[in-house]
Amino acid sequence: MIIDSILRNYKAQNEQMNRILGQISDDQLMQEVSPGKNTGVYLLGHIIAANESMRTLFGAGEKMYPELEMAFLRTPDKSGQEMPGPAELRDMWAKSSAALEELFMNLPVEEWTNRHTAVSEADFANEPHRNKINVLLSRLLHQAYHVGQIALLK
Repeated sequence: MIIDSILRNYKAQNEQMNRILGQISDDQLMQEVSPGKNTGVYLLGHIIAANESMRTLFGAGEKMYPELEMAFLRTPDKSGQEMPGPAELRDMWAKSSAALEELFMNLPVEEWTNRHTAVSEADFANEPHRNKINVLLSRLLHQAYHVGQIALLK
């Protein structure tokens, strides 16, 4: 029941992001959410790149868009890194979030409390909270924060 609730929240967060992306133009997405702050494009790319890491953490294969890591996770906005444009990021978001949703919906319930790939078996024995469900919870909070920022562009 708890896992089902968390997965419902994951879907709701993605629906919220899709609604906001449907309400703002590519030009609006290129703007800063507040003077001197990140652009919507950067935040969207950042969410995609951060969420993509769950594929490897869950042992579900490689990231769909590993090229996003440098521009959106390792360097700040306006660092001069080459970034995809709004239309390409919108497409990446749609494909990545759909693939992750499929992964999560098909993950057996007993797998959610297993360790993720970034923690050793020895460390997991001492810290069983370092599991897949905890990863998803932290990414949900992370995404919700940035979706709220992107909503400021409306």
